[in-house]
Amino acid sequence: MIESGITSKGQTTLPKAVREALSVESGDRVRYIIQDGEVRIIPVRPIARLFGALRHNGEAMALEDMERAIVEGATDS
Repeated sequence: MIESGITSKGQTTLPKAVREALSVESGDRVRYIIQDGEVRIIPVRPIARLFGALRHNGEAMALEDMERAIVEGATDS
């Protein structure tokens, strides 16, 4: 079981094991969800962290070509 103290200002430090489990570091943000008398801590991931998450092995496509493919896909039965 992991514990941490609470300061007079209501602050606490996330223990190292918790920070590692959440993959958070100094400057990151966490969200607290309170439900049924329990608290869940969830890391807030900035959208910039998603850059490069999806890989595309084909050729680069112009925006106009992508838009045309979307329109064609929407009109196909």
